[in-house]
Order: sequence, then C-alpha cells, then structure tokens
Amino acid sequence: SHRGSPCCPCPCLPDTDAGQDSGERERAEMPELPEVEAARRALEAHCVGRRITRCAVADDPKVVVAAAGRVTFERAMVGRTIVAARRRGKNLWLRLDAPPFPSFQFGMAGAIYIKGVAVTKYKRSAVNSEDEWPSKYSKFFVELDDGLEFSFTDKRRFARVRLFDDPETVPPISELGPDALFEPMSVDNFVDSLSRKKIGIKALLLDQSFISGIGNWIADEVLYQVLVEKIVRLAPNEIPEL
Repeated sequence: SHRGSPCCPCPCLPDTDAGQDSGERERAEMPELPEVEAARRALEAHCVGRRITRCAVADDPKVVVAAAGRVTFERAMVGRTIVAARRRGKNLWLRLDAPPFPSFQFGMAGAIYIKGVAVTKYKRSAVNSEDEWPSKYSKFFVELDDGLEFSFTDKRRFARVRLFDDPETVPPISELGPDALFEPMSVDNFVDSLSRKKIGIKALLLDQSFISGIGNWIADEVLYQVLVEKIVRLAPNEIPEL
C-alpha cells in the first residue's frame, strides 16, 4: 500500500486546552504527528474529488517557496482536482490530478483550517462565523467548486509551502525516516538501531531521519509510559533503585 495511506488509528487528541499553563499551551500549539494527520484526514474527507476554483498565496517568501513567483504558483492550482491528501512525518501534501503538487511543512505553528469544519477536537481548530477569514496569517488559501474553503496558516513563519512535481522524491520528505504512524518500526529493528547509536533515547526519537513525526510531547509521553510500565513490573524493593 502507499506509504502515505493510513493503516491504524491516529493517537487521541485532547478535547480542550483548558487548565493548561502557558508552557503547556505553547507545546500544544506546536503541531506534531497527530495534528498533521488530523489535518490530512479532514482534507481527505472534505476536499478530495473537488476542483480548485480560486487560490491565493501569501506574499511571504520566507514561508512560501515559489521560485517562479506567486502568480505562477496560484495559476498552477486553479482548475486542478484534489485526488488525495498525503502525509509523512510532519509534512503534508495534496496530490492533484496533475503536477505540481502543493506541500506543507508545518514547522512550529503551521495549521490547516477548513471553513465550517473542526479539523481536530481542539477549540482552536474550528473557524467561527465572527473569525477573520481567511486569517491574516494565511499562507495558502483555496476555494473549491462546491464553495468549501480551506487555508494553511502560520503565525510564527517557520512553516514552508512549496510546489513539487513528486514530493516524496525530494527534500525534505525524501530525507525522512519511517513514519511513526504508517510505518511502525519492529521492536527488533528499534533495538538494533538503538544499539548502534551513541545518543540519548529522546534525541533518537526526535531525529526525523530515524523516525518521522515524533516531537517533544510525544517523545516525553513515550518515555513516561515506558517508565510507568517498568515500575509496574518491579518488585516493591526494586523501585528505590530505579
């Protein structure tokens, strides 16, 4: 099967950011695999099979990589039909009925918003009628032939929007390791890789060329769960040694 096709459930997302301190909110705002996969699924569910009738790309060369210019970028999108939404790690791209294809590297604050659709369970993912639309932070805006509109936004300008003829064969996607959700590593392969590395376990999990899609909070959660599992298996007199 295509390595960009889902094969298992996406990790659960929290229902709200209520009760979080500022540090927790900042971490929650940073997209990791679950947020990007939720965006991919929303685009797949609501936009596949629809034709692009209008496209607006931001005049922001730091985020929008358009060697031929914004107008050429926009013209390449109009009239094309969205065939699929693909993801690898924290990168997402739309497969159209003909190349080139738009690719989105989410960076620290990238997000997909679909007007009228809650992309995730987060409150911030839903566009309300009183919200500015498209947002002033929009970098890539599209209207489809059924009237649906979606936008890729980036407040902090660390994201990248690019056009590729084949996104999987060129950086940054071609440099990524197996996707943590779509291509889970076997225990034997993981242990073997770990034994050949001379870096800490968290640094290894964050290495996108090793496993793609894991960020800070997922790595912390993985290591916490491993520790809890180890504690459960210990005899009471062994816990102090741990």
